[in-house]
Amino acid sequence: MSWGRAPVVLLGGGATLLLSLLWMPALLPAASRLLLLPRAWLSMASASPPPQSSPASGSGYVPGSVSAAFVTCPNEKVAREIARAVVEKRLAACVNLVPQISSILCSLLSDLSSYEWKGKIEEDSEVLMMIKTQSSLVPALTEFVRSVHPYEVAEVIALPVEQGNPPYLHWVRQVTESVSDSGTTPSSA
Repeated sequence: MSWGRAPVVLLGGGATLLLSLLWMPALLPAASRLLLLPRAWLSMASASPPPQSSPASGSGYVPGSVSAAFVTCPNEKVAREIARAVVEKRLAACVNLVPQISSILCSLLSDLSSYEWKGKIEEDSEVLMMIKTQSSLVPALTEFVRSVHPYEVAEVIALPVEQGNPPYLHWVRQVTESVSDSGTTPSSA
């Protein structure tokens, strides 16, 4: 028989809390913080929200000025060749190759690359390229990838980077700066 449970059952909700606080002094600091919650809720409702500091504040990074582009390739050899070329041309600062991803595809198009579509679902192993570049270079990057990629319709998807490690984002911009400033599209070789 549990001696501490009998009063809980007999006394009900409010008394249970009071007895628990008396029997367990370790809960007092937590209970005192709970009593302050209604006051905090009132002050939050009546006051303007506290200013949110931007993760990039003070870093000079403009959210969205760097992008991560994703390209799938049929194998590591093709991915490595494209990765080297985009870094050499300074269309990207860095390319990560993620081998052996599984792609499950469906399309209404016919004869895409090595796939025989006819409206059925295909599954294949590919290599994913994660390319870091300036957002302003995404059109040139896309054009270059399309010109050298073996797929008839190459996957090139870019997402703007809103936050990240400021020194890394600055490095991406620095490495690709000369291409961005020239305004010219590097030739596809």
